[in-house]
Amino acid sequence: MTKKWWKLGMSAVLSVALLAGCGTGEDDAATGEEPVESDAPETEKTTTLVMGTSADYPPYESIDLATQEIIGFDVDIAKYITEELGYELQIEDMDFNALIPAMEAGRVDFVLAGMTPTEERKENVDFSDIYYEATNLIVSGEDANLSTLEDLEGLKVGVQLGSIQEEEADALAEEYGFEVVKLNRIPEIMQELLAGRIDAILMEDTVAEGHLEAQPQLVSFVVPSEGELGYAIAFPKGSDLVEPFNEKLNELISSGKMDELILNWFDAEE
Repeated sequence: MTKKWWKLGMSAVLSVALLAGCGTGEDDAATGEEPVESDAPETEKTTTLVMGTSADYPPYESIDLATQEIIGFDVDIAKYITEELGYELQIEDMDFNALIPAMEAGRVDFVLAGMTPTEERKENVDFSDIYYEATNLIVSGEDANLSTLEDLEGLKVGVQLGSIQEEEADALAEEYGFEVVKLNRIPEIMQELLAGRIDAILMEDTVAEGHLEAQPQLVSFVVPSEGELGYAIAFPKGSDLVEPFNEKLNELISSGKMDELILNWFDAEE
């Protein structure tokens, strides 16, 4: 985790000036003026927050090939919240299954990566409120003639390692008799499908959309789900960031700005 601590100088004048700049809530002894309040948690004295993500999941997060910048729906949410709270934002890209370990090790302050708050994950991390819900698809080649889960018997189905789709695929495989192939990155899984080394992919609908448009030979069908597939922001257990992030997240939703982001990134109507 990258942390930059305010350092107090040796002189009383400099100390007072720095404390006022940080918004400590104490009166300035020299001027009697109240310092400017900050939305950032008082216990958090960082000026930069590090966000962990897996930039292989458009439109949530991906790398712009022209600028090499990480962009996406999740990135815009993170930028809005951190700016509103007075933080700079640094984004670290890594494999999806490395995100929670990185946060637990203190290398990132929060994770925004299309992550579903499952009961298993809640044992290790805290989550924000849900900010988006999605649907899972089975994506395959048109010539495979797959239209139901029953058609997957004896086949190989690819999923992203550490994702909610991995958990769902494991459960479905027991019932429908297919083999689950787990790989780190979505482009890698898609390449395996196009090369014929796997027969299908279990993936989220908004992520699949771009691949379906780019590869006309691919088709899909919806996977029925009993539970919600909502996404939330993940934090270390006991993080002071959860409450202020939730506040700004709900402001983003109630103001209509979230709808604008959804239309921009998903071309969806809410």
